[in-house]
Amino acid sequence: MLTVHHLGRSQSERIVWLCEELGIPYELKCYARAPLLAPADYKALHPIGAAPVITDGDLVLAESGAIVTYIIARYGEGRLALTYGHPDFAQFIYWFHFANGTLQASMLRSMTLGRLKLAADDPAMVTAKGRLDRGFDLVEARTGEAPYFAGEEFTSADIMMGFSLTTMRYFLPYDLAPFPNLRAYLQRIGSRPAYRRAMEKGDPGMTLLLA
Repeated sequence: MLTVHHLGRSQSERIVWLCEELGIPYELKCYARAPLLAPADYKALHPIGAAPVITDGDLVLAESGAIVTYIIARYGEGRLALTYGHPDFAQFIYWFHFANGTLQASMLRSMTLGRLKLAADDPAMVTAKGRLDRGFDLVEARTGEAPYFAGEEFTSADIMMGFSLTTMRYFLPYDLAPFPNLRAYLQRIGSRPAYRRAMEKGDPGMTLLLA
């Protein structure tokens, strides 16, 4: 049995959402933060000590992009991923990796610097803010070009991007008022039944940041 170890308000929500979209059987084990970081029993699952983590038989796997790729390859039957030769393949792999490679990394950098209480004109703060703002500008442009990040089709690239654009803003608030395309996109993904099921199972009662 595939088991998803879900830490509340974390990137592991991507994995719960993926399993709900695919409609595959899985066991969900939820862990509460203690009080901010993962509790000891979650950290013991994998040497990296961070979310997400899955177990599948003898396999223990971390890193959300790796987990999404693994689950789709083993259980997806060709769903939620585009392959070479598809006209939107390049967009799919770009946004799949942009999620953690650029956007999530920029948000974490800004969050960390913010906790240092540096001056707004500190060079590190200015650089970090500029990079993050460019990331959101790029997202706004893309969501104005197509209904989903890969194009016309909802894919795992949307699942990867979703956390950074929604729940991550609990840790780093970011005003989406200047981004009408992005806000319309969040309404599209937020209305998906699988997303609603995943969030209610993993983080019941949490207000969803879809605006």
